[in-house]
Amino acid sequence: MASSEENSTDASIICYAPSMITTNGVWQGDNPLDFSLPLFVLQLTLVVVVTRFFVFILKPFRQPRVISEILGGIVLGPSVLGRSAKFAHTIFPQRSVMVLETMANVGLLYFLFLVGVEMDIMVVRKTGKRALTIAIGGMVLPFLIGAAFSFSMHRSEDHLGQGTYILFLGVALSVTAFPVLARILAELKLINTEIGRISMSAALVNDMFAWILLALAIALAESDKTSFASLWVMISSAVFIAICVFVVRPGIAWIIRKTPEGENFSEFYICLILTGVMISGFITDAIGTHSVFGAFVFGLVIPNGPLGLTLIEKLEDFVSGLLLPLFFAISGLKTNVAAIQGPATWLTLFLVIFLACAGKVIGTVIVAFFHGMPVREGITLGLLLNTKGLVEMIVLNVGKDQKVLDDETFATMVLVALVMTGVITPIVTVLYKPVKKSVSYKRRTIQQTKPDSELRVLVCVHTPRNVPTIINLLEASYPTKRSPICIYVLHLVELTGRASAMLIVHNTRKSGRPALNRTQAQSDHIINAFENYEQHAAFVAVQPLTAISPYSTMHEDVCSLAEDKRVSFIIIPFHKQQTVDGGMESTNPAYRLVNQNLLENSPCSVGILVDRGLNGATRLNSNTVSLQVAVLFFGGPDDREALAYAWRMAQHPGITLTVLRFIHDEDEADTASTRATNDSDLKIPKMNMDHKKQRQLDDDYINLFRAENAELESIVYIEKLVSNGEETVAAVRSMDSSHDLFIVGRGEGMSSPLTAGLTDWSECPELGAIGDLLASSDFAATVSVLVVQQYVGSWAQGDDMDFPESPVHSHETKATYGLENPR
Repeated sequence: MASSEENSTDASIICYAPSMITTNGVWQGDNPLDFSLPLFVLQLTLVVVVTRFFVFILKPFRQPRVISEILGGIVLGPSVLGRSAKFAHTIFPQRSVMVLETMANVGLLYFLFLVGVEMDIMVVRKTGKRALTIAIGGMVLPFLIGAAFSFSMHRSEDHLGQGTYILFLGVALSVTAFPVLARILAELKLINTEIGRISMSAALVNDMFAWILLALAIALAESDKTSFASLWVMISSAVFIAICVFVVRPGIAWIIRKTPEGENFSEFYICLILTGVMISGFITDAIGTHSVFGAFVFGLVIPNGPLGLTLIEKLEDFVSGLLLPLFFAISGLKTNVAAIQGPATWLTLFLVIFLACAGKVIGTVIVAFFHGMPVREGITLGLLLNTKGLVEMIVLNVGKDQKVLDDETFATMVLVALVMTGVITPIVTVLYKPVKKSVSYKRRTIQQTKPDSELRVLVCVHTPRNVPTIINLLEASYPTKRSPICIYVLHLVELTGRASAMLIVHNTRKSGRPALNRTQAQSDHIINAFENYEQHAAFVAVQPLTAISPYSTMHEDVCSLAEDKRVSFIIIPFHKQQTVDGGMESTNPAYRLVNQNLLENSPCSVGILVDRGLNGATRLNSNTVSLQVAVLFFGGPDDREALAYAWRMAQHPGITLTVLRFIHDEDEADTASTRATNDSDLKIPKMNMDHKKQRQLDDDYINLFRAENAELESIVYIEKLVSNGEETVAAVRSMDSSHDLFIVGRGEGMSSPLTAGLTDWSECPELGAIGDLLASSDFAATVSVLVVQQYVGSWAQGDDMDFPESPVHSHETKATYGLENPR
């Protein structure tokens, strides 16, 4: 089916020498490029290298990968490098096109099988009326525009009817690429917004329509004049789909039932399914629709769950990393920009781009207006739905192979796709700035949170491993009727090149359906644990959320969510975890980057949790939590925040709290040469604070704490005189074995003779001197540590710190941020 590119003559005859597959080697005088295998390997390498080069260059412009892949093809093709006849004949000779196209189509076959596996028809059914009408509204106008243009671009001597031509151009202009859109939304950090959710749903619906129309277009194109042939194609396609649904699906369900839960699927079953992809492709090609249609339908009937997960993991990287770029490259190789001749054709090109874009935008705006959305959001939605990608390239390639589209039309349409997808990110960035409510909320720290108000905590989780300790910690934080805890659970997921991570966003929660991929399985696991906790605990509200972004900008998602939800405290896991022998090993170095960025930019207090378990890994009943908590108090805002949190915990009947205050035994006045030596200009207001004022605040707070808790036997207060860092370390080591949790301040910006010299050896400066000591592998006790940093902005603004008891603002705050249930 791969039709080689035509020269000026009507048809070119290319001879293949069957023996010329592999070479005898250069020493025998052979030119490797005369043989098909070395040539193919070279072509594949070139395609991947050029594509990756464009991915790298376009990364700062936040362009989706599809653009780099098509650009790579265009550069290698007759438009740029292929203009040199020598390059074209040496690297991409006519005889090699058949091998290239065959491989590209194999890649496409498997890629579309994966798309089918990942796509959940149930989600499409549940998308709701609004997404459905927006999808249809966004398809109708561009389709009509494509139809109108087909009259001006259609050559009367073409052997195909006008109807087929209309269908091809219309489909090419009206489709939306769901995977590409998902990437763009994640890049623009719109995935969790209302507009993101609507556009994802609409794109999913749109994708399904596109497939149906594509099948129709191919069926009509394959038959030259006989209308009966088209009818037979339709009927046999319907039969094929029925067989897939009623025969293949139960067979695959049987395979899943036969494999015990948690076991790997046997090689035999996996091979059977992978062969099934090719058989489906063969059947649909034989009956007259495109082979990719069969692979896609075959993928759709595979139920979501462990089997789909296994197939995706086995195929994804090889298919989308190596074989798929070949397909886009082939599209580029067929695109000869020089074929677009004359100003009239270029004018048509720009008109098509403009009108198709405008058509989709206008259609979407009209529907959005009926749904009561603002016009600006409607325009943004229309632009986002202009994303083009795989389906469109398939439509165009099939059209070119079936001679529905000539070189000129094909090149025009490829450029249209390229430009339309390329301009989306910049335009949306300018047009749609989500109204950043400048949130001015008072309770950005635990110390400022009133004892009779809701405590809002944002918990960040990378993997399910951190969940039990965090839940125990939250339980120990003593939610009561007077002061309930509202927990936002944020699952942090890295944005990778795969579209599959996207469906985690789109999966309808509460549906009880199996996960689509590993990330989502983890997400379900985490959410279930917290929801289970919410059901069993009193006065706790949990709201699960997911953030998908590159690790370098992940802290932005965390900070904006914390600000949106007016959170007082963020808990995030430390980047190292405990090994079996009690040592600490780094799980993912990128987590550390996220933590460092968060400490610098957080809009509220932050606690880094060094997780070494709290009372084993099982969550205890709320009434049976029993923890020995120790606070090491050296002075400064971070230590006061640590004490404020421990104070809250100490109200819990099952918790005993030891507060160990370290005091310098020489006269403080002599040694108050407090110049903070560590980094970060952001902390200057904190550093330059008068040491005496800090000391006064410490004393006031400690006195208040002691006065309030004088009667409580579960609270022990000890003062320890030490003169230098060594004595501090010795004192800390002496109290290690009996406690379950240490809470310490990070001590950022506070220089004290008590911790002098400790920072020189620290592995992880982000934990501060004492936090690093407690978290290090050579520390004898294996105790969980919570390192607290108090929000610094209020100091910088010169606000007076409210003590928990102080009634300042209490009426106003309650009115504004009353105990709203996050749901």
